[in-house]
Amino acid sequence: MSEARYLIVNGDDFGQSAGVNQGIIVAHERGILTSASLMVRWPQSSNAAEYGRSHPELSVGLHVDLGEFAFRDGRWVPQYYVVDQGDATAVQREIAGQLAEFRRLMRMDPTHIDSHQHAHRSEPARSIVANIARTVGVPVRDSDPRIRYCGQFYGQSSEGTPWPTGITVDALIEILGELEPGFTELGCHPAIEADLDTMYREERMRELTALCSPRVRAAIDEMGIVLCPFGTVIC
Repeated sequence: MSEARYLIVNGDDFGQSAGVNQGIIVAHERGILTSASLMVRWPQSSNAAEYGRSHPELSVGLHVDLGEFAFRDGRWVPQYYVVDQGDATAVQREIAGQLAEFRRLMRMDPTHIDSHQHAHRSEPARSIVANIARTVGVPVRDSDPRIRYCGQFYGQSSEGTPWPTGITVDALIEILGELEPGFTELGCHPAIEADLDTMYREERMRELTALCSPRVRAAIDEMGIVLCPFGTVIC
């Protein structure tokens, strides 16, 4: 069995804001980012798609958006709802509509599918996304045996408290050193400015700094890790 280690560095929330778009672009052009997941419902999605179409080396997938929650006063509360996530019919219709909009914007199928705040890990979205992915022939985050998902590069705890040590250059290099042979997707959320009303804001700029660090690039070279987009797995 090959001991080669392949790394897909995927930026979530592409299209959600101008700051996120620029962060993903900078992380791709000056850093280690190889892939992005497009949120098609947001005003900056067309600009994100335009960049993706003109940079085919960047794999672009669908970031299904069913809503967002924030941890407030000891509990998770909604920031916004797109649809009732327990209504299978409504979820099916919404995801199909977002896929259609992705195809309109990108003029192609997504290279992969995942979701905002991992909504696709729960039913009914889980089965709906899995069926769509089988039809399209693309991997789903955390569901494809060929690709491990790593969400360790993140600047908050599971309850939304700051964890800045999780998104330092040293933390990222440590994650790289623990990669197993085969394909791994590393999730990230870079942005060039905090222009979103979300619980994850300033952390995005810190992520960008680490993703563009020369030390991180040097570590990847020294470890023999191969950076790649999602298309490499499919091929």
